[in-house]
Amino acid sequence: MDGAKETGLRNVSSTCSISESDDYDLSRLLDKPRLNIERQRSFDERSLGELSIGLTRGAHDNYETTHSPGWRSGFNTPASSARNSFEPHPMVADAWEALRRSLVYFKGQPVGTIAAYDHASEEVLNYDQVFVRDFVPSALAFLMNGEPEIVKNFLVKTLHLQGWEKRIDRFKLGEGAMPASFKVLHDPVRKSDTIIADFGESAIGRVAPVDSGFWWIILLRAYTKSTGDLSLAETPECQKGMRLILTLCLSEGFDTFPTLLCADGCSMIDRRMVSYLFIHNLSFFCACICAFLFICVLFLTNLMGETCSASEKIKFCHERQLTINKFNVIPDSIPDWVFDFMPTRGGYFIGNVSPARMDFRWFCLGNCIAILSSLATPEQSMAIMDLIEARWDELVGEMPLKIAYPAIESHEWRIVTGCDPKNTRWSYHNGGSWPVLLWLLTAACIKTGRPQIARRAIDLAETRLLKDGWPEYYDGKLGRYVGKQARKYQTWSIAGYLVAKMMMEDPSHLGMISLEEDKQMKPLIKRSSSWTC
Repeated sequence: MDGAKETGLRNVSSTCSISESDDYDLSRLLDKPRLNIERQRSFDERSLGELSIGLTRGAHDNYETTHSPGWRSGFNTPASSARNSFEPHPMVADAWEALRRSLVYFKGQPVGTIAAYDHASEEVLNYDQVFVRDFVPSALAFLMNGEPEIVKNFLVKTLHLQGWEKRIDRFKLGEGAMPASFKVLHDPVRKSDTIIADFGESAIGRVAPVDSGFWWIILLRAYTKSTGDLSLAETPECQKGMRLILTLCLSEGFDTFPTLLCADGCSMIDRRMVSYLFIHNLSFFCACICAFLFICVLFLTNLMGETCSASEKIKFCHERQLTINKFNVIPDSIPDWVFDFMPTRGGYFIGNVSPARMDFRWFCLGNCIAILSSLATPEQSMAIMDLIEARWDELVGEMPLKIAYPAIESHEWRIVTGCDPKNTRWSYHNGGSWPVLLWLLTAACIKTGRPQIARRAIDLAETRLLKDGWPEYYDGKLGRYVGKQARKYQTWSIAGYLVAKMMMEDPSHLGMISLEEDKQMKPLIKRSSSWTC
């Protein structure tokens, strides 16, 4: 959720556009024969009933990560049974209409969705562009609705953009960097289309894209899982693209790791925490696993290092001081609000910012991704769900879902954000409520066998989202007010709702985005002996 939407996109060099005369076309990859792949128990195609998450507490145990090319999933899933069926909400039709209105076309082919279709806004900024990260929930919605070609077009087009020479001012980016976004310009006179890509030139702080390459790999896997079509992922172009992304991050050097040029305050509210832990590490972790399935040459050992839930760390720090304390966490560093916030049952992942610096805030995106990537153990996953239920008012409130809790304010807000007016307390990335997170919460709920939590959150969203014009975010401790700078008809707010609804209707869709534990490829992550006492 980069705060990168600030200025219009600029055509910074002649290498950063595709005109109609270019000999590179989507047909180069799209016209390749599609494989007729029989569904076999290979390529991570396993029943969710066999996965590491136990799916206790009434979990679904008979749906499979199957694909349904060309139509909506119609398998005998628990969601399609009489006891879980439900009439489509009238808001669904409006959401689909709004999502289709956001489609962007290049030479007659849909290649993505713009960030926001705000009728009332006079200042477009860069919300009229296709953002790689923002398109992910839209892509999932189209895949779940049996429309994979849109996603395939997007993957191919962004892969082509990766091959351009990329510069921010006079700095040349690494070869593997994916664009943050792109824009299609239509010339009605010449009847030609041109693409202009942004690799950070238009972002706040002029920073390189943080996670677009990671999400591209994750989306490629979702497309493959949904369609059963391996032909795209097996092309030399896709294989090279994945290798370039991972080489950029895994190589021993000082080139352009996506977070290298990102200063504090230019995204979210705390670049060190949000980018380095949750965007960088977790989306990178997911991307590595996805790429492993395609390339099978990655080494993930010790990628995430030591992890444990907040409740475990708090209990340990508060109860005893040991000679061995790897993180040098001092009990007095635990903020007072944590003791009131932590329920008797429940926990969540916190951030190890640096030695002796733990960030005890709740981050929704990171905790949901930890569940979906199987980085969290079954017990930890259940603890996260317990926390959400126990602290519903604080984390969900009147509009799902708090991106971070609690908000930072006063002197801390000044020094962390640089007095950023967008990120005042309980607004935007500083404790604001983001409807797009609904799909991540729903996916985590289904995986942990707690669909009732997702149902309750979806019911809340349906009371206001359409009436409020599908805003980008909400302000206030309870998410009661439309964000003061929120764009209306925000595409990922619309798509996030649709994805959540379709996953509840057919939980087999979870297989597109859930990464299950495989002991043969899972990195060896051991907890320090200091935590076992």
